[in-house]
Amino acid sequence: MRRVLVPFPAPAPLLWRVALCGALALLAACGWTGAEDKDVGGEPGAPTGVTAQAGSATSVHVMWNVTARADVYEVYRGTTKVREVPGPTHMVDVTRLRPSTLYVFTVRARDADGRLGPPSRQVRARTPAAVADDRSAPTRPSAPGGRAAGSRAVQLSWSASTDDRDVVSYDIHQGAAKIHSVSGDQTAAVVTGLRPGTSYAFTVRARDAAGNVSPASTAVRLTTPGTDDGRATAPTGFRATTHREDGAYHVDLSWVPPRVDGEITEYQIQLDGRPATSLVYGGSAPRERATHSFYVGQDAGITHRVRLRAMLPDGTWGGFSAERKVTTGTRRQ
Repeated sequence: MRRVLVPFPAPAPLLWRVALCGALALLAACGWTGAEDKDVGGEPGAPTGVTAQAGSATSVHVMWNVTARADVYEVYRGTTKVREVPGPTHMVDVTRLRPSTLYVFTVRARDADGRLGPPSRQVRARTPAAVADDRSAPTRPSAPGGRAAGSRAVQLSWSASTDDRDVVSYDIHQGAAKIHSVSGDQTAAVVTGLRPGTSYAFTVRARDAAGNVSPASTAVRLTTPGTDDGRATAPTGFRATTHREDGAYHVDLSWVPPRVDGEITEYQIQLDGRPATSLVYGGSAPRERATHSFYVGQDAGITHRVRLRAMLPDGTWGGFSAERKVTTGTRRQ
């Protein structure tokens, strides 16, 4: 799912670009088709679309586009690797930096075999000066608004916050997920890579050099026009079999989670056209192939139809997997 903040025509100011693949922040799919269809070839390419924006006197927000064959991203400050993030994540806050300092960042992609691709282009960000004993947060961004800009984008704007010192950045959230930080002199953005026919809620928070964060703006609720067939956000490689245990039959499922920004921790399983059960991961959820088994009864020879869908990190349901038929008493898929 990929989200991009890009400039839009005057009178809006110049905007930073945000690329998220997957939802956050969340939310259109990147068209990844699962482990069986994974791109094959050499090492990953250099990440593109890399941006860096100071979030406070001691932090910088770094973001980049999805990279084919990336299993892990390595983030470098100069020549020093400072962070590693999993492939579904394409943004990170680099913290514990020095105020009033210029930093240079690059990103490299590493595949599942450990092959490290070339570095991205260098991006620079200067942290602002520290403000001693500043405990006062900026005011809440006011007058937030927005409109759909086609079926896969929305245009957002807000009025500037005030602070006893200066507003350094604005954090943009989609639902509960922070999707990017933009400069404190920017009050507009276009969010792209969304899903048609889907409702979203966006809020904005202001941040000062000391890291004090304002209350969230009121939510901007927008629905993109059109319809979404869900194929790009559906689990792939879906398989279903049955087995007998302790006098009862169970359906055994396996699938490849959709590739999105953030972690998918909840699935809804549908049996014979109706929701049958929910699967919620309390710890780390599988990123490659996932499995689950559930009870369906004691009678043999009963045919069931089964499929499932994922709750995406943006709080919306993804598309359903392909539907499979299974008959108790057999292992036929």
